[in-house]
Amino acid sequence: MQPRDLVWDGCLNVRELGGLPTRDGGETRFGAIVRADNVRQLTEDGWSALVEHGVCTVIDLRGDGERVDDPPAGLPVNVVQTPFFATNDAEWDAVVSELDAAVAAAPDVATATRDVYLVFLERLAANVAAAVRAVAHAPEGGVVIHCAGGKDRTGLLAAFLLHLAGVADEEIATDYSLSEERLRPRHEAWFAAAESEEELERLRRVAQTPFASMTGVFSELDRRYGGVEGYLRSAGVTDEELRLVRARLRG
Repeated sequence: MQPRDLVWDGCLNVRELGGLPTRDGGETRFGAIVRADNVRQLTEDGWSALVEHGVCTVIDLRGDGERVDDPPAGLPVNVVQTPFFATNDAEWDAVVSELDAAVAAAPDVATATRDVYLVFLERLAANVAAAVRAVAHAPEGGVVIHCAGGKDRTGLLAAFLLHLAGVADEEIATDYSLSEERLRPRHEAWFAAAESEEELERLRRVAQTPFASMTGVFSELDRRYGGVEGYLRSAGVTDEELRLVRARLRG
């Protein structure tokens, strides 16, 4: 079986969305979409591996303030900048109090993570739709989706793409939960640098990717919108764009 984990020097959390079973007995297609942490951390060898994998488009889900450097010049890839959550400080400031309240009210980390995601999905739905649309309309060839760590914004977008391709929620949540282990070296550095117990507790919370958080998001979108498709349609994604996403992962 072809491995889903990819070794791209400079990144920690890179894997294929191909190779996952679908509810109808099929499998998602290798070479179509890769999820990653920040590809701007790639070494020269890492960029070579990305290109050799067939990637033609990089979709950057970070906000305006996070993007400092462009990918190295001369690579045959197109970069699409489409923030998945907050585009800028104004959008962040509009939701931060609601995010803080969601974390404070949650009984556990899994619930807190789910509820933080739902705040973003509700308040910044247009940004989510733009990211799905960027995948749908990407040119022929492989696509990489990435943010900073490749676990929250990238994790949610990957989850939606896999759902549209027919992968079961439990399989998607399992893939999402892998990021916590893959990013452990980065997280251990965070923990060591924490300047207070309060900061350490916060970092330990945000480092987690609980299986139940993703299944909880799916359940809540089912309740509110009748499912992921209903949510995306309400955000402005067309049926044709939903079809294009499915076709990219299913062939």
